[in-house]
Amino acid sequence: MKHRIDPKIDCVFKALLGSVENRNLLVHFLNAILTRDLSSPITEVEILNPYNDKEFLDDKLSVVDVKAKDSEGRLYQIEIQLLTYRHLPERMVYNWCDIISQQLQSGNDYSLLKPVYSIWLLAENLLPGETDYAHEYKLQNRQGRTLADLGGIHLLELKKFTAERIETEEQRWLQFFKEGEQLDETALPDWMNTEEMRQAMKTLKMFSDKERDYHAYQARQNYLREQRTIQVEIEQMQHDMEQAQQDLQRERIEKQAALQREEAALQREHAALQENQSAQAEIERLKALLNQPKL
Repeated sequence: MKHRIDPKIDCVFKALLGSVENRNLLVHFLNAILTRDLSSPITEVEILNPYNDKEFLDDKLSVVDVKAKDSEGRLYQIEIQLLTYRHLPERMVYNWCDIISQQLQSGNDYSLLKPVYSIWLLAENLLPGETDYAHEYKLQNRQGRTLADLGGIHLLELKKFTAERIETEEQRWLQFFKEGEQLDETALPDWMNTEEMRQAMKTLKMFSDKERDYHAYQARQNYLREQRTIQVEIEQMQHDMEQAQQDLQRERIEKQAALQREEAALQREHAALQENQSAQAEIERLKALLNQPKL
């Protein structure tokens, strides 16, 4: 290939899994990731928002995900995220709920709801306290009983993923997205020697060798770099503001504590003065008694 292409760049990602000609790759990917969730393998999907290269040339602000529906009506949303940020989990939950709610029109019965599976590939770690790379969230209680079978949210943290040997199709896809930019089409590793992975490499080659597609890739890559830089700056500013607020709050607490200590000292001083005045009054009373003439 003329240029190295990162499959995590969203326009490449959507061409891989969201183009009509790669629909079989989407089926393969979904079956690989959702093996434990599906009662039977997916055989066919309809891509609800197919890849269109013009959207990346004309609209840099387009949100790039892949939405699909299988023959049983189950819905899928797949998205790549290069940068994590504080409220990303809320966005994930909102998107999942939004897709569920959009299924019903006015007057529809709740029984018409189909499961929605939301899959997020994360280039950066979102859950630093967890060592596992794969996380699944569903509507369940503490005992693991499901409230309603409406699918769930899958998070896949690529940085945490490691495998000495590629043994499953899920591992194969994750390794491809993690190391795809480093792959050499003339010397592919053994784990890439499958029909699906060779087809995926053809998509990377398209972005590498076709000037128009490569320019679109570069433009999108530069735009995402700018967005990452802005996001980092925003996060830093928010952190600095929160730190300043915490310092101010701590200073207020310290001043309030100092005022309370000062007030307590004044109260003790006042109480001591009152005691002295009472004692002086008692002394004067006793003196007066002594000075009274004896009968």
